[in-house]
Amino acid sequence: MIPLKDDNPTKKRSYIRLSILIICSFVFILQISSKNTDYYNFLFGFKPATLFTETNIPTFFAPLTLITSIFMHGGWMHFIGNMLYLWIFADNVEDVMGKKKFIFFYIFAGIVASFTQALIDINSTIPMIGASGSIAGILGSYLYLFPRAKVLVLVPFFIFFTMRISALYLLIFWFIYQFLNLGIQGSNVAWFAHIGGFVFGFLYSLFFVNKPRSINIKKGKSVFLKKKGPWD
Repeated sequence: MIPLKDDNPTKKRSYIRLSILIICSFVFILQISSKNTDYYNFLFGFKPATLFTETNIPTFFAPLTLITSIFMHGGWMHFIGNMLYLWIFADNVEDVMGKKKFIFFYIFAGIVASFTQALIDINSTIPMIGASGSIAGILGSYLYLFPRAKVLVLVPFFIFFTMRISALYLLIFWFIYQFLNLGIQGSNVAWFAHIGGFVFGFLYSLFFVNKPRSINIKKGKSVFLKKKGPWD
């Protein structure tokens, strides 16, 4: 199932979401237009070994690659897929969290995702790049905040058709799908990073974000009130 849009209005414009999309697009254009793409991917991608076991591997400042790597992508499908999910789901999460908290959340979700993947092999010198871990964090947060929101999805099943389903079912399906792919031999996708980012996003929102509650009013519109979380 490929999400196309959600029926979930926001109260404020999502400037941080737009800024992230612009930065990722700019970086991706630089990547695909460079003759030294592989070199820059290796230099700015996160390599677990440079942080835990090896110090003589050519790299940008190792701790900072945890951040630089989440604005890079490995190809058109990687880039388009991540930006699609960012565009659909990030605006509502940003709307609830606020701009400053959302910036912290986005970056930290990417860092947690990278560490989750790194724990599988801390000696790995293969660079990890992509916003997938941060996007997974957004999906986990969205699942907690808006499980009943309707999402229009494209379903490729013999023929292509669209349908609206609850975010609850779509995102749980997405999460399970990550586990189903763990056993694929030779895959270059950091599935554990997706899982780590998703779990972080859900738990962070559970404990530190006020969950909005939609209340219908007579004219068919809705307003959002904030439901107190366990830490308030």
